[in-house]
Parts: sequence; C-alpha cells; structure tokens
Amino acid sequence: MPLDFSADEVFEMAEQIERNGAKFYRKAVEGASSAQSRELLLDLAQKEDKHLAVVVELRSRLGQNAAVPTVFDPYGEAPLYLRAMADTHVFVNTPGEDLLSGQETAEQVLNLALGFEKDTITFFLGMKEIVPERLGKPEIDRLIKEEMNHVVILKRALAELG
Repeated sequence: MPLDFSADEVFEMAEQIERNGAKFYRKAVEGASSAQSRELLLDLAQKEDKHLAVVVELRSRLGQNAAVPTVFDPYGEAPLYLRAMADTHVFVNTPGEDLLSGQETAEQVLNLALGFEKDTITFFLGMKEIVPERLGKPEIDRLIKEEMNHVVILKRALAELG
C-alpha cells in the first residue's frame, strides 16, 4: 500500500520549514559583524515569519479533501513524522545551527540560505509528485511559488551587499 501525502500534510511541513528558516536567520544575527548585516538578517527572519503567516493562511483555505488523513494513525504520530521530515530536509534545526559558527559574513549566510531555499523547492517538487490530485496536489504549486519568491529575496539581498 503506497504512502500518499495530502496537501495539508505538505503545508504542515512548509510551516515547519518557515519556522526553521526564521530560527536560522535569528541565529545568524547573533554572529553578524555589522549593524547592516544584523539588520538584513533580522529582516530576513521577519520575512520568514510573514511567509509562515502566508502558508498558514493558504493551508486554512485548502479544501476538505486536502486534509483527509492518508494513513491510519491511531497514536497521532503522523504530525511528528512530518515535523521530523521538515526538520531533516530543509533548514535543519540542530545541524543547521551547527553550520553557523558565528564567524560567517552576511554573504556566506545568504549563500547558505540560498542553498536551503533551492533545496526547499526541490523538496516540494518531490512532495508534489506523491500527493494525489484528489488530496490537493495543485495547491502545492502555491508553496513552490512562495519558495521561489524566497530565492528572489535572497538574490536581491546578495546584490545589495554587492
């Protein structure tokens, strides 16, 4: 029996990814060497907070089919599994923080984040392939577009650093 995911479950992962992204930028702020870098990284953390709000709003608009559980889960472990997937695939919690020694330049942090964002897009493209149409597959395109916007924001921030 294949394990299908619903769009709701993918959106749940997206929420965790956004939280992890904000946490990453806030950790990077601690090691920023200049006021400009701190301001930029804090702004990116706040953008992640706003993106989280967008994802929560998009998730709330999903149809009923998109929230249908796809597997029998008598112990309520599916959300824990999904959170673990999000934590280990993109903007990982502990290892991601370990990547930040506090000595990185803002440019290095942004390039690292850009890689995470690209991984996020790849992750959601893969998830889209395993979500059946009946469980909200088309809605995942919205997540992908949000993440593509993250890439644009990071590219602009890198250009501003010059």
